[in-house]
Amino acid sequence: MVSDKQQRATEGEKLEIVRHSAAHVLAEAVQSIFPDVKFGIGPAIENGFYYDFELPRSLTPDDLPLIEAKMREIIASNVPFIGQEATKGEARALFAAQPYKLELIDEIPDEKVGLYRQGSFLDLCRGPHVSSAGEIKAFKLVSIAGAYWRGDEHRPMLQRVYGVAFDTEEALAEYLRKLDEAAKRDHRKLGRELDLFSIHEEAGPGLVHWHPKGAGIRRVIEDFWKDEHIKRGYDLIYTPHIAKLDLWKTSGHWEFYRDYLYSPMEVEGQEYIIKPMNCLGHILIYKTSQRSYRELPLRYAELGTVYRYERSGVLHGLSRVRGFTQDDAHIFCRFDQLEDEVVGVLDLALFMVDTFGFTNYQVLLSTRPESYAGTIQAWDEATETLSRALVRQKLAYNIDPGEGVFYGPKIDIKFEDAQGRGWQGPTIQVDFNLPQRFDVAYIGEDGQEHLVAMVHRTVLGSMERFLASLIEHYGGAFPVWLAPVQAMVIPVADRHLDYARKLEDELKGEGVRVVVDARSETVNLKIRQAQLDKIPYMLVVGDREVAESTVSVRLRSGEQLASLPFDGFKESIREAIVNRVKELRL
Repeated sequence: MVSDKQQRATEGEKLEIVRHSAAHVLAEAVQSIFPDVKFGIGPAIENGFYYDFELPRSLTPDDLPLIEAKMREIIASNVPFIGQEATKGEARALFAAQPYKLELIDEIPDEKVGLYRQGSFLDLCRGPHVSSAGEIKAFKLVSIAGAYWRGDEHRPMLQRVYGVAFDTEEALAEYLRKLDEAAKRDHRKLGRELDLFSIHEEAGPGLVHWHPKGAGIRRVIEDFWKDEHIKRGYDLIYTPHIAKLDLWKTSGHWEFYRDYLYSPMEVEGQEYIIKPMNCLGHILIYKTSQRSYRELPLRYAELGTVYRYERSGVLHGLSRVRGFTQDDAHIFCRFDQLEDEVVGVLDLALFMVDTFGFTNYQVLLSTRPESYAGTIQAWDEATETLSRALVRQKLAYNIDPGEGVFYGPKIDIKFEDAQGRGWQGPTIQVDFNLPQRFDVAYIGEDGQEHLVAMVHRTVLGSMERFLASLIEHYGGAFPVWLAPVQAMVIPVADRHLDYARKLEDELKGEGVRVVVDARSETVNLKIRQAQLDKIPYMLVVGDREVAESTVSVRLRSGEQLASLPFDGFKESIREAIVNRVKELRL
């Protein structure tokens, strides 16, 4: 029987019910193959579902088709989902052989618990579920992963089986197509193939080693970032990687962020920690002089590398690491200057996002959480100031209630890549906490001390996560101005090598990143390798090109262009790099 709750469900809620039910069918299928299985939890998630299991052996990808076939048998039998209630004592008896379920039962505050049965499978669950398994139409198991019980690395590691489910086979097929494209664009895969970066277990997980090509992309981004900040009135600074522990106790980081900080080290009887943030160094520089209201705003910017402890289970390529470089800046201003400063940051952030080719983004204004520093009046004024700045920039935004950080409200800009996936990008945070804790003040026009309005902001995020988003957005085929190698000169034979070297020297003189493929291989093999390396332009030179001072241009897409005068190509690529265009128009 369909419950009133199910009848009232929206289409999204109905699909969530289908996905939750599919998780139960997955558990029944696994139980039929592994009778001694110990069950964790199995919720619906975005686009699908998962279930966690303790099993007598490790699953492999070859197991997924077998489990999926068993699920289809269960669905074809159209077994009903039957809900019931039981006392906690009755539930403990029913799940006596299931330690993870017993732990969950003990945490339920009510005397009665919800149970759902379908076929041979009984689970601890509030529901709701579909009426019968036959309502699950389009699904597929997609992956296996490890997952600590309750997300605690000190608890057992379970095996998590992921699946996806949709209301139609067409929707499932479209999602699987996107999933396949996402796998091709995975920055971890492309990072290896394009020789951009590596992470070494022997050095430590979550610590990135940038190879020459990846470092080259970073250098271009960082130089561009520095130039733009200088144009907009920022001063570039550098701060140390370690500082005395007492500094972080004063700031509150030791109290509020201790789980993310590395253990102190002793240096000459003093305790130091490696820095998790750049803000305290910026404050110390600000406080080296007594500041007048006439000096404000002061804008300090730093590409500062910080270190934070992340559990190994959440590390993910470049997008979740333990050491990363933030494109950090802190603005010290008067409260009457705050709105203009936020408008300026938004202008810079949108310029950056647009320049790198992210045209779609979502803007969120996060408001006061339950635990906060400062007064309600200050919070309201700062939140209203951020709102006015967004209106001045004509940015549509959504309120994210209660999601501000404890020290102030913030604006987050989340941009979408080519596949519509969101990435955390620029963030602008107002801080009431640190100016009070460190007495960050200025002398006002009245001759009295006043606390500054302090703004923490990034316009890219971390360099690591931003590079991950760029790699996946472009599938490794970077715009010509960012490509680690922008052109490859390919001589047809050894006798053309001198001409190739001449072109290389001239292009390098124009600031073009160019190499000559002088290997004793066929031209087709060299072209194929350059395409795999996603080099934008291949300049093939043979007898005719040498005689006429031309180049035969091939694109990484496989398209072959007509021969062009070399001087014309050189001018075109130079202008494309300077103007940061995606592709040349030859």
